[in-house]
Amino acid sequence: MSLYLLALAIAPGIAICFYIYFKDKYEKEPIRLLVISFILGVLSVVPTLLLSELGTYLFGFEPTSSNLIFSLISCVIGIGLVEEFSKFIFVRYYAYKKDDFNEPFDGIVYSVMVSMGFATIENILYVAASGASTGWLRMFTAVPMHAVFAIVMGYYLGVQKSFGSKTAALQGLLLASLLHGIYDFVLMYPGIHPGLQFIGFFACLFFGFRFARKAIRLHQESSPFKGFQ
Repeated sequence: MSLYLLALAIAPGIAICFYIYFKDKYEKEPIRLLVISFILGVLSVVPTLLLSELGTYLFGFEPTSSNLIFSLISCVIGIGLVEEFSKFIFVRYYAYKKDDFNEPFDGIVYSVMVSMGFATIENILYVAASGASTGWLRMFTAVPMHAVFAIVMGYYLGVQKSFGSKTAALQGLLLASLLHGIYDFVLMYPGIHPGLQFIGFFACLFFGFRFARKAIRLHQESSPFKGFQ
């Protein structure tokens, strides 16, 4: 793999990490914890592969099945839930427990760091296999959408940690998994008309980014450190 392809594969995830870091306006997280979270995201590929193999073995998940319902279930559970759960466990049981996780926006920060670790290693594999055109396409589609799913999950983790909700983290995991699965279903279901696929794809991008922007703004505004700036 050339240095150009490697840089192309790595750049989107790192750029998103920096974007979220600078959006953390009032009380930035320690660089050490952010780097560890990113590395844990890389490691989250391992449970993803194990759970994916188990799901395929037990339930025969097939995202490209011609059966619409089975394809949708395969995408939502076999891809969406598997991948988001594999990231979730590292955020929930590592970053969430740290004293530095002390404002709502931190849920977004740590979720994105873990997610970008996952998305970066995934992107390297895709670009190595399919070349630069895939890298450029994923720079504006798959990698940002991984960030969107992370922001959804992180928003609710921040709500639970800061406001005492007992079910918000689970809600965030399930919603992120559902959105992830629908996004993959739109791209992978063979029976969908190309025109509908095009509309569905951009609808996922539009509503995903809209939610992400709103989630970032709401957690910025609810920071307990806002008045000290």
